Amino acid sequence: MSPGATRQDADGIVTLIAAAGGEAFVSRGVSRTIIGLVGDVTRFATLNLKSMPGVADVVRISTPYKLVSRENHPERSTVRVGGVPIGPGTLTLIAGPCAVETPEQTLEAALMARAAGAGLLRGGAYKPRTSPYAFQGLGEAGLRILADVRAETGLPIVTEVVDAHDVELVASYADMLQVGTRNAQNFGLLQAVGAAGRPVMLKRGMSATIEEWLMAAEYIAQRGNLDIVLCERGIRTFETATRNTLDVSAVPVAQRLSHLPVIVDPSHSGGRRDLVMPLSRAAIAAGADGVIIDVHPHPERALCDGPQALVREDLEELSTVIDTFAPLMNRLPATADLTPVA
Repeated sequence: MSPGATRQDADGIVTLIAAAGGEAFVSRGVSRTIIGLVGDVTRFATLNLKSMPGVADVVRISTPYKLVSRENHPERSTVRVGGVPIGPGTLTLIAGPCAVETPEQTLEAALMARAAGAGLLRGGAYKPRTSPYAFQGLGEAGLRILADVRAETGLPIVTEVVDAHDVELVASYADMLQVGTRNAQNFGLLQAVGAAGRPVMLKRGMSATIEEWLMAAEYIAQRGNLDIVLCERGIRTFETATRNTLDVSAVPVAQRLSHLPVIVDPSHSGGRRDLVMPLSRAAIAAGADGVIIDVHPHPERALCDGPQALVREDLEELSTVIDTFAPLMNRLPATADLTPVA
């Protein structure tokens, strides 16, 4: 309450909260009165408390994201994708082509990723692009290519879904559904992937706060799916030297606020091959549970994001970095069961 608030002002708040089914606890100091509210916070939000006489401010103490919060789930979670763990104690490499172009290109990229110790294969069959004239992906044909490559390599698939109408189709092929930065607040899509029965990788919106990112995860969790992995992929700032600005601080902050695993995408944040390695080291040192990397056997011919894709020599270096850094962070590299699927 404001310093000039009267006892009648405070009593009015108490009465209003009681009528809304809550409880109000009044604490009177020398110059300031504080009223603590307990009850249905969503109902309190409809009361327009800030406009009440004598109220200086309304501060929410509890988190608005209940299911993904560590308040209700103190221990950090591990999400398993096709048997591959992502979470505390492991360091998971997810790698593959940004876009599925041909069966040969996808298989070669997958073999490169597997040789580097990747536990999961990423690959885009549907590509939401800023330009309507850019390559949009192969659609279901790309999903079939990914499934064939999974059968040959044993690597579980992570692939993006861009429309709620496609969720059932993509889920029939994929081991993990990815929601990209452009759809991070597409609430219909978030609810649809939450009900699909597959683990979900949720990338942070390019202009989203950490709270908005976690609220997006709450939409997925609310549909009964807590197998969610958060992915920091860089945010939009005034800086133009990099494609996006990697918010390394988001890793420990999100891990403190939420029990969900947090991984980092150094490829889309840096946007350049020479930045992927240092950003990967920074992510691992900050405590990320994994990294997701773009890989292409011939980046100069890539239809999507060639300048940031790693080649074989880069992957060998990345493998050494992971093998070196993981023990320092008390983690083990997470690998897939590489038995080919019949």
